[in-house]
Amino acid sequence: MVDKVNVDFRVSTLPAYHGESVVLRILRPDSVRVGIQSLGFEEEDYKIFQKTIKRPNGIFLVTGPTGSGKTTTLYAALNELNRPDKKIITAEDPVEYNFSGINQCQVRDAIGLSFSKILRAMLRQAPNIILVGEIRDKEVAEVAIQAALTGHLVFSTLHTNDAPGAITRLIDMGVKPFLVASSIQAVLGQRLIRALCPKCKVPDKEPDAMWMKLAGIKPEDLKDKNVYKPRGCDYCSGTGFRGRVGIFELMNLNSEIRTLAFERAPTNKIRKAALAGGMKSLLADGRLKVLSGITTAEEVVKVAQMEGIVTV
Repeated sequence: MVDKVNVDFRVSTLPAYHGESVVLRILRPDSVRVGIQSLGFEEEDYKIFQKTIKRPNGIFLVTGPTGSGKTTTLYAALNELNRPDKKIITAEDPVEYNFSGINQCQVRDAIGLSFSKILRAMLRQAPNIILVGEIRDKEVAEVAIQAALTGHLVFSTLHTNDAPGAITRLIDMGVKPFLVASSIQAVLGQRLIRALCPKCKVPDKEPDAMWMKLAGIKPEDLKDKNVYKPRGCDYCSGTGFRGRVGIFELMNLNSEIRTLAFERAPTNKIRKAALAGGMKSLLADGRLKVLSGITTAEEVVKVAQMEGIVTV
């Protein structure tokens, strides 16, 4: 218990040559109830996100590597939609946070209670909204799509590097392209970056030219704007950073992207169409946060460039 709040740990152990390797994931109940506005959305993406999660049916996917905040984003959406007139059921492995008013089911492969079996049972429970912890294979994907096409709103996660990659990943799993094209409403790609400490950050009068270039920030972008750098104080334990914030790319499926999905187009073509349709890349969203003084160019480039996304 910390500050009179129970804190859970998700523990993974592995016997290694020099002893036991242990990893702890800290699960604080208050961290998942931050609210959608606190996740870090820019105004335009926030409006699209709100509109998408309030649709009556379809699939909303969140993509990104392990530890990129996918679960927190989906829980924030469910928290917003959790009303007495909405029946919400989840299938998770494991159930990390408990919510009152939501029916949460724990996957137990040892007794045959898999994602697909829970999903099929869910559809007989008359839910309005379904959360599938992760789409791992063709069977789960097809049941989720069937649920979306029969009037349910389905949330799930997928391990892809970016939002457009989710389309080709599902098709590569064996899902028919016309089902992907007709069921998915939007895909959100995200990463987490460290936010500068609000109490000690200082203006960076001579920002590193290399990081600025890699982040796509030109000298003319800095006119009338300050970028900041970390300093360190007691509030941030001398690190210069306090907390984390998301950078996002939100791909809303329009008719062109649906056509490309139906035609089995490669990811780069879908990405090009998404950017032309108004999607901001991870790097572009990060750039806005640098120019707003929320973080540094180095922080953004570490996670956005890592996947080869250095241009928009």
